[in-house]
Amino acid sequence: MSTKTKSAFVCNECGADYKKWQGQCTECGVWNSLSEVRLGPTPSNRTAKFEGYAGGATGNKIQTLAEISLNDVPRFTSGAGEFDRVLGGGFVPGSVVLIGGNPGAGKSTLLLQTLCNLARSMPALYITGEESLQQVAMRAQRLGLPTDQLQMLSETSVESICTTAQKVAPKVMVIDSIQVMHMEDISSAPGSVSQVRESAAYLTRFAKQTGTVLILVGHVTKDGSLAGPKVLEHMIDCSILLEGDNDSRFRTLRGHKNRFGAVNELGVFAMTEQGMREVNNPSAIFLQRAEDASSGSVVMVMWEGTRPLLIEIQALVDDSHLGNPRRVAVGMDQNRLAMLLAVLHRHGGIMVGDQDVFVNVVGGVKVMETSADLALLLAVVSSFRDRVLPQDLIVFGEVGLSGEIRPVPSGHERLREAAKHGFKRAIVPFANAPREKNLGIEVVAVKNLQEALNAL
Repeated sequence: MSTKTKSAFVCNECGADYKKWQGQCTECGVWNSLSEVRLGPTPSNRTAKFEGYAGGATGNKIQTLAEISLNDVPRFTSGAGEFDRVLGGGFVPGSVVLIGGNPGAGKSTLLLQTLCNLARSMPALYITGEESLQQVAMRAQRLGLPTDQLQMLSETSVESICTTAQKVAPKVMVIDSIQVMHMEDISSAPGSVSQVRESAAYLTRFAKQTGTVLILVGHVTKDGSLAGPKVLEHMIDCSILLEGDNDSRFRTLRGHKNRFGAVNELGVFAMTEQGMREVNNPSAIFLQRAEDASSGSVVMVMWEGTRPLLIEIQALVDDSHLGNPRRVAVGMDQNRLAMLLAVLHRHGGIMVGDQDVFVNVVGGVKVMETSADLALLLAVVSSFRDRVLPQDLIVFGEVGLSGEIRPVPSGHERLREAAKHGFKRAIVPFANAPREKNLGIEVVAVKNLQEALNAL
């Protein structure tokens, strides 16, 4: 009996597939991005290929929610507290973790350290497709890692990897990287949308069925997003991005998706000659301020995942020599900066429309929440008036379009963190004013922007 070979046309930009070729992808609008993908022969029992994808062994039996066991899946630590924090408490057997980052950020270094430590207590397999085994061994020797237990494999064929892993039965397996993996049935080149999607699906199915912790290393594009189709992030359980500038030795590990823990959790590492070292108190690192106080600088408390983090916001307001004054924000949303400057003019009475405004978040941290609004405006006013703010002042709060100061989540915990680091005064929203008086910090609660400016 002959088998029928099917083919499809897949967009290399967004991963959309079509039955026939067309000049433009209707999903993303890119021209000439469709390429033919041969799906291989289709057997009659094709459903067996996808059986047990989620790792369940129920035998297609329907169960009610009350019949499902609620026993916690046992986690095990990665050996680094900051890594465990981002993961939600450690690795979950059968989970798939995708970690991305810019070239040189330290992805391979962090994973090599983690697996060398885990290999002393459980079977671990590190699969490299971009480097030779000698290169990995040289890095491990340079970092002073234990190398007598970790099992290594240099392979790019997904079928061969799963066959070998079936014999070795590792508890943790690293694929470095998913962009160089390929499957024999897919005719497109490694790194294409179809290869990345099918390879990740095959490896994910293997991890779910065997209970193996699978860690996939992914490349990023020039805008910082993970390369490959968006469906790759839907298949995995945890998506992590390792960020850091080349001129800074600090790296931030941020969670973007986590089925087993909090989202937007942040872990901080320092790149040293001995590899990645975790930073247990990141607030102390980001608060290394200059000895001589200057205008345009204020400290705020942002909330990252499950903990507060103190960072410094700097602003510089200068006369503009251009017809269109510049608005530059590093580490913050530039559109929100323009909006807040309009609120400052309308409800604060301070006009900076003819001034260049530059805002920077010290330490390379990206502020994703609105609690930095009030601190940003006070830093702008401090620079505009050339007035130095107190070094022991802490500020947080969201600013509305009508000039009101809105409360932010976890305000009490933010004040406790500020008091722990020696801050004596705080300007916060009125709704975040603490009821207890023994926090060790003077709290000035404000309802609108004008009251906050008068409190300076």
